[in-house]
Amino acid sequence: MALDFAKGITEFRWHGRGGQGVVTSNQMLGKAALAEGNYIQAFPEFGPERTGAPVRAFLRISKDPIQIYAQVYNPDVVVCIDPTLLEVVNPVEGLKEEGTLVLNTTLSPDDVRKKYDFKTGRVVAVDATSIALDILGRPFYNMPTMAAAVHAVGTVKIDTAIEAVLERYPGKIGELNKAAMEKAVKEAQVG
Repeated sequence: MALDFAKGITEFRWHGRGGQGVVTSNQMLGKAALAEGNYIQAFPEFGPERTGAPVRAFLRISKDPIQIYAQVYNPDVVVCIDPTLLEVVNPVEGLKEEGTLVLNTTLSPDDVRKKYDFKTGRVVAVDATSIALDILGRPFYNMPTMAAAVHAVGTVKIDTAIEAVLERYPGKIGELNKAAMEKAVKEAQVG
């Protein structure tokens, strides 16, 4: 079920750690949205600027020009690419009641609901870590997590998101990311 674009802006909040590609994923989704004729705003928020420190990124996608110039406080979608952050960050904080929560986790959507007392919106769970290790051989789980979010939310087509990634990472790296993204779409659990 795609979010209703007719209502205006779809807002995303991303969680990850420095060096994991949360800002890159945010930019890739924004680039895909732009390629489909949308307006976007994409920007990061850094704390201590070091590898491994928590990082947030924000994205707005709209069919109309965006006139908001502030952080995203009540997102429609929250994406957490790092499962270790789930012990430190409350991913449902500020998430709209009917919002979508996308997590890189081995938990089921029902277990996620119980853990965060999230009763109304949708939960998307994908084991992006295992997918990345299996296909890429490294813990680069940002693109599989993004693919699960794209597929579940529907603000852009998954093929457009994959094209943005292939343009950024041509050759073998891009093809491996494409395979990881396609596998994430197939394996994501939506509940």
